[in-house]
Amino acid sequence: MSKKNISLKSSTPVLVRRLLKEGMRPYLGKVVMAVVCMVVGAAANAGYALLMDPVVNKIFTERQADFLWPLGLAVLGTFTLKSICNYGEAVYLSKVGLRVIADMQARMFAHLMRMDVAFFHSNSTGSVLSRLTNDISSMRFAVSDALTGAGKDASSLIFLVGAMFYQDWRLSAWTFFVFPVAIVPIRKLGRRMRKVTANTQEHMGQLTTYLEQSVQGIRVVKAYGMEEYETRKVGTLVETLQDLTYKAARVRSASSPIMELLGGIAITVVILYGGLRVIEGETTPGAFFSFITALMLAYRPIKSLASLNTNLQAGLAAAERTFDILDTQPAIQDRPECHDLRVQDGNVAFEGVFFTYDGAKSVLDGIDLQVPGGKTVALVGPSGAGKSTLLNLLPRFFEVTDGRVLVDGQDVRDVGLASLRSKIALVSQEITLFDDSIRANIAYGRFGASDEEIEAAARAAAAHDFIIGLPEGYDTVVGERGLNLSGGQRQRLAIARAMLKNAPILLLDEATSALDTESERQVQSALERLMKGRTTIVIAHRLSTVVNADLIHVLDRGRVIESGSHDALLAQDGIYARLYAMQFAEDPASAPRP
Repeated sequence: MSKKNISLKSSTPVLVRRLLKEGMRPYLGKVVMAVVCMVVGAAANAGYALLMDPVVNKIFTERQADFLWPLGLAVLGTFTLKSICNYGEAVYLSKVGLRVIADMQARMFAHLMRMDVAFFHSNSTGSVLSRLTNDISSMRFAVSDALTGAGKDASSLIFLVGAMFYQDWRLSAWTFFVFPVAIVPIRKLGRRMRKVTANTQEHMGQLTTYLEQSVQGIRVVKAYGMEEYETRKVGTLVETLQDLTYKAARVRSASSPIMELLGGIAITVVILYGGLRVIEGETTPGAFFSFITALMLAYRPIKSLASLNTNLQAGLAAAERTFDILDTQPAIQDRPECHDLRVQDGNVAFEGVFFTYDGAKSVLDGIDLQVPGGKTVALVGPSGAGKSTLLNLLPRFFEVTDGRVLVDGQDVRDVGLASLRSKIALVSQEITLFDDSIRANIAYGRFGASDEEIEAAARAAAAHDFIIGLPEGYDTVVGERGLNLSGGQRQRLAIARAMLKNAPILLLDEATSALDTESERQVQSALERLMKGRTTIVIAHRLSTVVNADLIHVLDRGRVIESGSHDALLAQDGIYARLYAMQFAEDPASAPRP
């Protein structure tokens, strides 16, 4: 499997500023409290180092007993203050970090719900889920650990370095001369870490997609004996992820040896140069021990800041992918001057409609089509003729490339999306049921519907009888994608949902094509009640389901080539007549009559 090369589009300062602005600004009060705790704790840490000067000089060198208790209590007080501040800082930062992640996850999901259908066609489910889960979790490094830890380590380092320069500025200058050498390799490690993390997240999305496809298609996998193939495919991707994770671990681990080596050099310089100054009487042992204590205490934050960049870049790689989604705006949005859709007669018209998915070849090629209000119009034709595409343009799941779609003379692009879709009910072959109760799935048709209204919709859809026969009736959980129910039962729940919505325009996309004869009879009866008095557009390959339509349009290669009633189209002896003859060639007596 090839490894996709991820480019770094946003600089580190830009991403950090955006995380602080969009993530942490709402919790500025808690951040300020955490900073106060950081500063006081860092000052206490430096104070402990400064106390080493009188401890060594007054107690161990000059042996002045009067300083014993005051200095002992001062050291104890310093550690007590530091402990309290560390606790306060950890609590505040944990709260802020977790809230930022939770807010970002909720914000991203809300944004995804506003994206148009085309976005989900061009992005796999696994990729979207990976960004919503794995990427958001990886951002914890950038928010909880890196950004907040940077403040703590930087403030500690500032106070400790101040204490060191206070004790001996010459020795401090010699000590810190070696650390700028580490900047170049640390920066290179950070950039490499960000690329590796971005590649890892990309492959995690692919793995999620493969796993989802294999689990959902397990019957096909087993039916065709493809278990080994799927295992090898996922195994290859798992190995790739293992390699990337191992590479990230190597990059993350490289900063520690660099700082260990430089720290050893710095301490060696302190011992040699500082010891020589004590021997020659240029400084006191207390000042020297105070200095070396500050240096030892400064070593941990210096080391943490060195590894901070690699951890920060790992989180920023995830943050960049997250912001990519948040910055992607839906192609289909309400126009500024849009108004609510007003449906009186329910007339639908397609005028000169062109549509293309890729900008190259038109799927619809100048469609002119009328659907009279309150009538049933069927769209038939061979697969790929553009029937479902035409249906998707009415609720604006996709936008016309050229032409207009009108409802009672109103261009659907000039009305609000929520208003438009509230006037349209959809029942398709691919029934979407959620892993919830039957009651909740029917209530999806109209939020806030009463139990009586839900039951009335189920009765109208011929679903009430089978529902009350289930162990928990309307509270029965249907399972993932409704797998605990039969195809006919799922279809009738979808019809009940459309019944409850009570929209004036109804779209039926192959609503009975996957059902057996008995289930189709029950569902067809429910559909007839649903269609009554509504403007209905029906797509069907089974011509037996459309013979009673008021008008039938025959589509082929994105154009309307025949229109008329069932009998009129048979009399034309065109494509419709040939399709009808082929479906009932073996048993002409079974052919339905209007």
